[in-house]
Amino acid sequence: MPRDRVQPADTVGVGGREEREGLAEGEAPPGPWRRGGRRARPFRFRASRRPRPSPTRFSSRFQDGGGGGGGGAGGAAAAALWSEVNRCGQNGDFARALKSVNKILQISKDDVTALQCKVVCLIQNGNFKEALGVINTHTKVLTSDVIAFEKAYCEYRLNRIENALKTIQSASQQTDKLKELYGQVLYRLERYDDCLAAYRDLIRNSQDEYEEERKTNLSAVVAAQSTWERVMPEDLGLREATYELCYNSACALIGQGKLNEAMKKLQKAEELCRQSLSEDSDVTEEDIEAELAIIHGQMAYIMQLQGRTEDALQLYNQIIKLKPTDVGLLAVIANNIITINKDQNVFDSKKKVKLTNAEGVEHKLSKKQLQAIEFNKALLAMYTNQADQCRKLSASLQSQSPEHLLPVLIQAAQLCREKQHAKAIGLLQDFADQHPANAAEIKLTMAQLKIAQGSVTKACMILRSIEELQHKPGMVSALVTMYSHEEDIDSAIEVFTQAIQWYQQFQPKSPVHLSLIREAANFKLKHGRKKEAISDLEELWKQNPKDVHTLAQLISAYSLVDPEKAKVLSKHLPSSDTMSLKVDVDALENSHGATYVRKKAGKLTGDNQQKEQGQGDVKKKKKKKKGKLPKNYDPKVTPDPERWLPMRERSYYRGRKKGKKKDQVGKGTQGSTTAGSSELDASRTASSPPTSPRPGSAAAVSAASNVIPPRHQKPAGAPATKKKQQQKKKKGAKGGW
Repeated sequence: MPRDRVQPADTVGVGGREEREGLAEGEAPPGPWRRGGRRARPFRFRASRRPRPSPTRFSSRFQDGGGGGGGGAGGAAAAALWSEVNRCGQNGDFARALKSVNKILQISKDDVTALQCKVVCLIQNGNFKEALGVINTHTKVLTSDVIAFEKAYCEYRLNRIENALKTIQSASQQTDKLKELYGQVLYRLERYDDCLAAYRDLIRNSQDEYEEERKTNLSAVVAAQSTWERVMPEDLGLREATYELCYNSACALIGQGKLNEAMKKLQKAEELCRQSLSEDSDVTEEDIEAELAIIHGQMAYIMQLQGRTEDALQLYNQIIKLKPTDVGLLAVIANNIITINKDQNVFDSKKKVKLTNAEGVEHKLSKKQLQAIEFNKALLAMYTNQADQCRKLSASLQSQSPEHLLPVLIQAAQLCREKQHAKAIGLLQDFADQHPANAAEIKLTMAQLKIAQGSVTKACMILRSIEELQHKPGMVSALVTMYSHEEDIDSAIEVFTQAIQWYQQFQPKSPVHLSLIREAANFKLKHGRKKEAISDLEELWKQNPKDVHTLAQLISAYSLVDPEKAKVLSKHLPSSDTMSLKVDVDALENSHGATYVRKKAGKLTGDNQQKEQGQGDVKKKKKKKKGKLPKNYDPKVTPDPERWLPMRERSYYRGRKKGKKKDQVGKGTQGSTTAGSSELDASRTASSPPTSPRPGSAAAVSAASNVIPPRHQKPAGAPATKKKQQQKKKKGAKGGW
């Protein structure tokens, strides 16, 4: 539910893998490794190592072609060219074989075998578009019965999946290699039920060296069903001896939400992968890490689902540093990092989103994976204040999936960020009217927006219009809380009443029903509606007559309405003896957290016991310490009763005297004189001595005798000097020179 932002879309994991077998009997190379991502409970497609065609099959094919086409070409030149084609086919040099086939076609341009060999060579060299062009150019010679498999394979590799399906279905004879390709096409079209049936038929009716690859593909289909269609995967009874099977089994477990079991399967798959690849001396450590990237990506996805985002993010970044060639895997990891960043670290998210736009990503991922990535792109545009881009992406998503909630929520969130709340609510209302099945979630969002605007009453009206949620305890709690905030007690009681009536009709005496009755009674008692609470309390007491708390509430309610009834009910209260609690006082005092512990008295015998009995319990009094008195305290003088008050608040305070030192020297601006400056001028006094007395003379002694000796205290300038030094030190501490 958007307020001013929407939570990120589901993450995309790295899903199950499929063995891509490609062409059988050596006509063309098998399909490459394929990976796919997955959205929230991920999964993906991938192929195992490519089975290589047998040279003997190539030789037999070309020899047959040479025999059939030799007579057509005529002469020794054609025979020599066919021998060259056969030799190049056995050596895997299809570029050179293609040159010889072209020379044969110059001699006989409609030679069926030569045209077939040319198509095979082009496919082996990866020129699928050119091979398909040759097939379409010679449709009269290369009929669907002759070249159906090669044509379908080229269309499949060119991502023309629908055309490949039509080509396979139009073939008059369904060979094993066509069935093999048919299963892969169905998987790409996400028709998992048909794909599962096709692979089961292949495994049941074929016996060759590709059985392990078919079982891997079968497990990939089961994992896809568990992930995308929420189908409980069936036990295929496959022995998980390869890391591909372990990986696909982990993907199926993730689809069921069994994350811990899935993590163990992935760890086993990693171990098997290292063992399998380390046996090959040509495989480097970098190749092993590249192969393990998809397994590590799935591990990081599980960590993210478990809330271990820091560990997941670290593992995601390690995979990106390896720079894997699989664009699908990179897109999945980049999307998941964006979901971790959310509205934070937007700059990093903008860099990662470029990985999701790589060429060919749309052919590597499923529809739901691509949809999740597009959702997150729209959210990122909203977080980065790219309003036009956000509206464009969300509108595109809505056109692709008109019934999906998220595009509408993103648009509403963007409008809220632009302070257009009324328009956002109108947009949500239109969607709710067009799609009643999703109206509940939309109306919850509308109510949230109304609350954000301060319209609590209107929000309550919207919530009460959701019929399928009216009786839910969570909805009742929310409505009662909001009505209480608005001081609309009658409406809150009405909400309780409607919910209780629903449970009385469909789930009577259920725990939820009784809980609602109790909460309604407590609410009514709290707001002084004791008369209305009586019926609820009686219902509760009938269900449990031993409930003393309910009985006490009922008596309290009747005491104000019907005192006689309260007296009658009070007879049902248990006596005080039966209600006394058997508590071990000593154990309670010795328990952890006791604030007061009574000291146990020792046993008294003889004279001590008589002495204690005579004296009784005498409490020891603590001696109070005398307070400290001030140094100048005089006991004969009565202390000032106002001494605790500030000086300004005392009754005898008259304020400061102003103008006392008005005519002091040194006051005023520089160069100014005061009124008493003439009195200080010694030259203007008549009785001033001409010279000062000499030291030791009588005048000096008499003058000195009249001077009052100073008090024993620090010089007047000392504290100021010390204060200045401290200030200088502070300034120096802040930096200084």
